[in-house]
Amino acid sequence: MDIPAKTRLLKKQASDMGFDACGVARAETLDREAARLEEWLERGFNGTMNWMEENAHLRADPRLLFPGARSIVSVLQSYHQEGDQPEDPAAGRISRYAWNKDYHRILRKKLSRLLQWMDAHIGPVKGRAFVDSAPFMDKAWAQRAGLGWIGKHSNLISTEHGSYFFIAELIVDIELSYDQPVLDHCGSCTRCIDACPTQAIVQPYVVDGSRCISYLTIEHREDDIDPELQSQTGNWIFGCDVCQEVCPWNKFSTPTTEERFRLADNRHQTRLADWAEMDEQEFEDVFAGSAVKRTGYSGFQRNVRVALMNAGERHT
Repeated sequence: MDIPAKTRLLKKQASDMGFDACGVARAETLDREAARLEEWLERGFNGTMNWMEENAHLRADPRLLFPGARSIVSVLQSYHQEGDQPEDPAAGRISRYAWNKDYHRILRKKLSRLLQWMDAHIGPVKGRAFVDSAPFMDKAWAQRAGLGWIGKHSNLISTEHGSYFFIAELIVDIELSYDQPVLDHCGSCTRCIDACPTQAIVQPYVVDGSRCISYLTIEHREDDIDPELQSQTGNWIFGCDVCQEVCPWNKFSTPTTEERFRLADNRHQTRLADWAEMDEQEFEDVFAGSAVKRTGYSGFQRNVRVALMNAGERHT
């Protein structure tokens, strides 16, 4: 079987498994992207995420993560679904991607099955799966694999699927047919820049992570949030979708076909006062298997307290 035929079969199998898109890029050094990352880190835009500095050199070359790497297989998995964020400021907003089960384990298992299929049908092949894990530049590789372009809000955008999707990758040791990167289609649009509540998009394509609400409500581990910023976080208690909500390309968002990502209950409409009454065991029970657990009970309650203050309420 020739390389183009192998690649066609791979993409069909990825589609049959429920992935919304699949593309392939050559495993090589990300010189341009690595330089941008270094500048971003030097400007302190990673906030307290010091772990991003520790293995920055590994992000530049996938062959350091998986010796023998020849190809990067990128896939997209939509998490978009019907349902609106609460308009009531007294209800807590949770980012859409966390409305149901945590994506890490689900996508890793699907990638493992895809790798097993590759080994059986177009192999032999060895590889390693990445789902928002390890020092790996997933958006850069998805762009190189032709799945979209990185927008001014720094998220990957697809003309066919918008931006409400997860990105996952396989590094494999076989050669495949490689896709062409997608051209930037943001044009003169600045909706995401204008809409960001904390002005975290400091210039097109550059986000100051230390100001981003997603960082402040998830990765920021301090007991308090900068007073200058906390008044602008509104009623977001886990993550933020504002820059994606205003993006015109999300009118093309594809509803998820993965049942475990679909809205299972009305937790995204829960009032802040009710979240504030939750004890630690209830937190563990309610968010079992959810990405929300990443913030921890104390971090979640901090976010709820800030949101209550922003709503003009107090809870003791």
